[in-house]
Amino acid sequence: MSGRIVSLSGAAALLLAAFLLAMPTLSGNEYLLALGVSFAMFSVLSSGLNLVYGYAGLLSFAQVGFFGIGAYTTALLVLERGWSHWSAAVAGGILAAAAGFAIGYASLRLSRHAFAIVSLCFALLCMIVARDWVSLTRGSMGIPGLPTPVLQLPGGWQWRVAQPKDFYYLMLGFAIVAQAIFYLVMQSRLGRAMRAIKLNEPLAQSQGINPLAYKLLAIVLSAVLAGMVGGLFVFYLTIVDPSVFDFYYTETMLIMVIIGGPGSFWGVLGSTAVLAALPDLLRFTTDLRMVLYGAILIAVMLVFPGGIGGWLQRRRLARWRRPRGSEALAPDPGGTGSGGAGPGHQ
Repeated sequence: MSGRIVSLSGAAALLLAAFLLAMPTLSGNEYLLALGVSFAMFSVLSSGLNLVYGYAGLLSFAQVGFFGIGAYTTALLVLERGWSHWSAAVAGGILAAAAGFAIGYASLRLSRHAFAIVSLCFALLCMIVARDWVSLTRGSMGIPGLPTPVLQLPGGWQWRVAQPKDFYYLMLGFAIVAQAIFYLVMQSRLGRAMRAIKLNEPLAQSQGINPLAYKLLAIVLSAVLAGMVGGLFVFYLTIVDPSVFDFYYTETMLIMVIIGGPGSFWGVLGSTAVLAALPDLLRFTTDLRMVLYGAILIAVMLVFPGGIGGWLQRRRLARWRRPRGSEALAPDPGGTGSGGAGPGHQ
């Protein structure tokens, strides 16, 4: 059964990737490409938060901080130091990972609640620094006019990422690689150890699992990928300013994870696809757009309190627990079942 589920998941993933890669050819609509870029960006952020919250059991508000650190680092290194875009994005991811390791190591030795508070303070501090350190970040004006990325490819080729279709392929390609990394970690021994820590940390520790090491691994991995996707995304916007640390990104990521189901890889990915496009789909009514958005979220949470992934998991467990011969063992209303004599045999 598990092998069949894995094969079906792999086939579905390949079909989804093929469809997304073919979308610019099937429809060159720039609006759809913009939604695709938004989905690719949020998929990396929400899956990283899913690893930290859904697997390691840590409520984190720092994901937007890692995203913004990667964005500013990449922009500054490209503009001020003349670094290549790839090198600058990697440096932004490394700096975000270092920040994640620092706040995680400092707070996780106390409690999970301390980490949640520290992560929130870290995100707010990042916004304050971006707004007030004018000599570095140019304050509220931000850094506009980011140049068109020119990426060095194997074989000496250069890719000038200038058109919306080019940015779509860039973001989608990075998102696919990031999702593959998250999936491999979640399905491996590392993911199972993180789940054990979330469910019962003292019991996991008694089995030789180091909770601090696995929690830091989840934070650092999500931070490095969030920083890199931030460094790619701001060049699509052509500007980086303190709004990259806006709480909007944090609440959107949390909503995506909670509705998708914490700990559910496909559930979070599905909710990300829907919620990345939902606000734009509701633009037909400007005044009631956010009211309808909130009403839809409330309705989904009432119907699926454990998220879509949790609902699917409960259905799957109920099907597995159902006895295979339950229908055959059901009482025969006419009394003529094969397990006993009917009235004519008495």
